[in-house]
Amino acid sequence: MSHSTTNTSDVLALDSLLGSEELELREKVRDFKDQRIRPNIARWYEDAVFPRELPAELGELGVLGMQLEGYGCPGRTAVEYGVAAMELEAGDSGIRTFVSVQGSLAMTAIHKWGSEEQKERWLPRMAAGELIGCFALTEPTAGSDPSSMASFARRDGTGDDAGWVLSGSKRWIGMASIADVMVVWANTDDGIRGFLVPAGTPGVAVTPIDAKLSMRASIQCDVVFDAVRLGPEALLPGAMGLRGPFSCLNEARYGIAWGAMGAARDSYEAALEYAGSRMQFGRPLAGYQLTQEKLVNMVLEIQKGTLLALHLGRLKDAGKLHPEQISAGKLNNVREAIKIAREARTILGGNGITLDYPPMRHANNLESVRTYEGTDEVHTLILGQHITGVPAFR
Repeated sequence: MSHSTTNTSDVLALDSLLGSEELELREKVRDFKDQRIRPNIARWYEDAVFPRELPAELGELGVLGMQLEGYGCPGRTAVEYGVAAMELEAGDSGIRTFVSVQGSLAMTAIHKWGSEEQKERWLPRMAAGELIGCFALTEPTAGSDPSSMASFARRDGTGDDAGWVLSGSKRWIGMASIADVMVVWANTDDGIRGFLVPAGTPGVAVTPIDAKLSMRASIQCDVVFDAVRLGPEALLPGAMGLRGPFSCLNEARYGIAWGAMGAARDSYEAALEYAGSRMQFGRPLAGYQLTQEKLVNMVLEIQKGTLLALHLGRLKDAGKLHPEQISAGKLNNVREAIKIAREARTILGGNGITLDYPPMRHANNLESVRTYEGTDEVHTLILGQHITGVPAFR
């Protein structure tokens, strides 16, 4: 990216708020995006392909479970994770989604709630991208309300050697068809618990959801568990109740606040470049007041959203970040990113509906980002309860 482009994307000089290590990491991930994602993403999106060689490359880049300590994990800060998520989503939301599912969801669940044996078995190879994880929480009839999940695991036997029998179904499970291990959440007689289900376990059926208009360079699946027998070692011992999955969701939601601004920035930069070279009525589009207003509104919201994400990151690194603050970041930044991607498409005219340009692809992807990890409505209600003291979920 040229110096002038960087300046036109950072009117408020927000880069001055980042330290040298944060900037160095960002450039490293940006280079990866420019070399590996940008030249290929239109084809991956058109063909609905998630490239299987990418996990190992992302592991080598150091972005898988990057905010986790030990067990071969990178141990980077929340802000460093954020700037990496922003650059990856500037490439494509589907690629950032893989990093989020792998690190913020599956690896975080094992790291936070798993036994020492589970951590040693899975985390080092997941951090390297050698093994892939998924996070099975959402169900066909329980999306925004995970407390209503119908999947159930009953005790199989008595004593310390007692295993489990898991039955139920899940939907929209990212990476499930290529996962080496599933983190599965299910009701039990003792409340909601988490289980590790390795690939190839009898009774597990995984079906990719193919007919998608969004996240086409990513994988989402239906999963059915038909009386799946699990040993006692499958249980995540530390996770009890919804606190287990919610702690992982908050990690993912935090990353989205950064990532969405990456998609927005990439859309804006594509529109800005096009407006400077596309001639209409004898002058470039960028020379018209209406076009300039669009570009100004875009860059203002990107700068505000990036500043919000950075503030959340500093709070997180200080151990002071609260769930309602994460909701504010996720709700605002995804909502604004969709508006920016759509507005950028209008500057591109008819050319904007092709995969030669990224805004419409970003807009389509962001429809998924807007829905997963909590819809606008859910985050509005979280914030509403915080500011009024009255829960309005039911």
